[in-house]
This record gives sequence, C-alpha cells and structure tokens, in this order.
Amino acid sequence: MNEQEIRQIIEKQQQFFASGATLSVEARLQALKKLKAAIISQEDQIHDALRQDLGKSGMESYMCETGMVLSELSHMIRHLPRYARERRVRTPLAQYVSRSYRKPSPYGTVLIMSPWNYPFMLTIDPLVDALAAGNTALVKPSAYSPATSLVIQQLITLCFPQEYVAVVQGGREENQFLLSQKFDYIFFTGSQAVGKEVLRRAAEHLTPVTLALGGTSPCIVDKTASLKLAARRIVFGKYLNCGQTCVAPDYILCHESVREELIRQITAQIKLQFEENPLENENYGHIINQKHFHRILGLIEKEKVVWGGQADPDALRIAPTVLSPVSWEDPVMQEEIFGPLLPILTFRDLEEAVSQIESRPHPLALYLFSSDKKAIRYVTSRCRYGGGCVNDTIIHLATSQMGFGGFGESGMGAYHGKIGFDTFTHYKSMVDKKTFLDLPMRYQPYTKLYEKMVRMFLR
Repeated sequence: MNEQEIRQIIEKQQQFFASGATLSVEARLQALKKLKAAIISQEDQIHDALRQDLGKSGMESYMCETGMVLSELSHMIRHLPRYARERRVRTPLAQYVSRSYRKPSPYGTVLIMSPWNYPFMLTIDPLVDALAAGNTALVKPSAYSPATSLVIQQLITLCFPQEYVAVVQGGREENQFLLSQKFDYIFFTGSQAVGKEVLRRAAEHLTPVTLALGGTSPCIVDKTASLKLAARRIVFGKYLNCGQTCVAPDYILCHESVREELIRQITAQIKLQFEENPLENENYGHIINQKHFHRILGLIEKEKVVWGGQADPDALRIAPTVLSPVSWEDPVMQEEIFGPLLPILTFRDLEEAVSQIESRPHPLALYLFSSDKKAIRYVTSRCRYGGGCVNDTIIHLATSQMGFGGFGESGMGAYHGKIGFDTFTHYKSMVDKKTFLDLPMRYQPYTKLYEKMVRMFLR
C-alpha cells in the first residue's frame, strides 16, 4: 500500500468519525459484539496462523491470545455503558450554582502498531479499547508474522467497513508512510528503538502516544522462597512462546545460598513441562525467523550452559537453556533476550540486588519469589518497573481489572479494561452554570467586600 492510498483511508476515517457514527454507546456495543462473534467463529483459522508463524499449540494460542482478547471484549461489552457515562464531580462553593462533570470523548482516528510475538492479542486488545472509546482505527500488524496478519485483515474486513477500521500490511516503508501522517492518537507495541522513532514522529504533530516497549525484566529469588514452586512458575513464564514474551523473566537474581538447589529444581521443571527433548515436543514453539534465531544463539556461551543449549536450525528451535554462572558484563545481560535463555546471577543481600536493578534501565516487569513480607515491601517499593508479580510470573497482564504498561525506558501509558478505555478517551472538564443567580464578586470594579468574599471562598 502506497502513501497516497494510506492518506485516502485516513481521510475516509476522519470523515466517518466526524459524522458521529461511532459516538453512541449502542453503535460501539454492536461493533464489539460483532468482533467477538467473528473471533469465536474463526478461532481455528486464528490458531492455525499462530502455529504457522510461531509454532504455538492450540492451548497456548487460546490461553495467551484469543482467550485474552475474548475476555477483554466480554469486559468491555459488560462495562462500556458505565465507562461512557458523564461523571459528575463536586463543584466548588465559588462556582455556586452550577453542575460540574467530566465528559468522556474519543480522540478520533487512531493508529495501532503491533508486534509479532503475540500478533493477535497485541493487535486486537488495543483495538477493542479504542473502539469501546468511540474511535476509528487504522491497524498495522507486523510483517514478521504474515499468516496472523492476514487472518487479522480478513477478520477486520469481515466486521468493519474500511472507513471505520482498516488494516495496512507491509514493512518499514509502510511504517514510515503511516508515521508521516497526522493521527489523533498512536498506540505502539514493540522495541525501544522503534518506540523512540514513533515518539519522535508523533511529536511533529503533537500526537499523544502510548508506548508498550520492553526491557530486561528481573526475577529475584530470596532464601525464603519456596524453590520448587518458584522453579515451576519461572519455567512457565520464561519459556512460554519460546521466551518471546515482553514480560518474560529475562534473568534470575537469586540469593547465593539457594543457587544450586534452584538450578536443580529449574532443570527438573524443564524436563517435566517440556519432556526430555523439548526440540521434539510439538507443543514447544519456534523462534520467529532466522535473524532472531541466530541472534539468540550468539548469546549462548557454551561453557556456561548448565542445561539445554541445543538448537534445530531447520525448525528454528532452541531448547530451554539455563546459563550459570553469569556476570553483569556477559553478552546475554546486555540486551533483552527475547528467547529461551535463562541467565542466573546471585546476590548476598537484598539491598545489593535492588541496587543492581535500579542502576539499569527500568524494566517492563519485575518478579519476586519470597515469603518474607518485609522483603516484599522493600523490593516492590524501592524498585521502579511497569508491573509484576510476587511468587509468580507474567500473570499480572492477564486481567482487565488492572492496567498493563511500562515505566521509563520500558514504555509510557497503559491499557486493558477501564484504563484501556481511558487511554483512548479525552475527558472534557465541564461546568454547567445556572442562569438564575450571578454572584457579582468576580466582576470589576473590585471592592473590599468582594475581595473578602473571594478570600473566604478560595482558601
């Protein structure tokens, strides 16, 4: 799709929005219900596409992609009438007699740019929030997950006219075309490098943005943790989608006294969850493409492999791998891994661990395994990060009751549920002043009495 075609779609969406067709709650609910029904009817096609792109099993595809989208849709359909209501607020005495309220209004035409690692969920989830808020949307899925991107296009074409929701396929050239246009809001999920470019280009038009980025997410395991349970949940979170999860625990930072036992428990869990030879497990996915496959392989220092390290270039599979001992200076610690490699570092005291984490860019997620309430309060208060879990991994994003987003270098803004609705909504602050009474104190000529009255009201 060329720049002129993209511009024409945007103009059509702007006209459609200006017509008021997206504003009524009834119209929004109809759109969401139609999308939900279409996803349910095309679940098999969606899952087939996810298997082609990432090797995901049907169970994983539903648990982490379609099921989460359906849950978000159900939440929005249930709560949208309440979210879209005007909210009355208290009126200051100085503004007597009047009614003050906040009026939710959609931004207009929004751009949603999504990544390849959870290509269905990370495209449709923000779309659900944008439509619930009353916007039109132009969706740009990743070129790295072509099968899922095609299914997304077919799904959206089935549900919506192009002037309401449209899909632009392509790669970097199309991204540049899109970012040169003026949107009313941009929602981007992806790497920090591309996120910086999105923010720079949005600034040219003063366009508000949400950036859902990444970063190296730590997993702290202290000496009070239940190591068997910790290992089970860490292995699940780390190797889900072959480690290609933005909130996967990038590395373990454990107390030096539990390192050996933790490694033993982790390797036992890898065998239990993925069998003796994970590369032959049909429910274990694959790396997205050759480029990322070789990048991840390049991070493996063979002398530090305590489990795994095997790879199948033809199938783009890398076995769940544990690395130890690892230092902060090792290559695997210099970037977001985004693959099935789990480095293990140690600490002597919790203050040291927190200091190490805080000296690095703020992560998207942080995980802590501990039974020490004081330690839990200390870590969750002192560390700065997007979100996380205590005694589990990644599940904090699987709810519409809390927002999901980054902090600092890992992103800005959030979505899911009410927070997602708020993200794509501008709240107009309104005062409806009555006409039967007009206090004179704010008008000139000013008098001592009027000043006294103003001081009485405003203090």
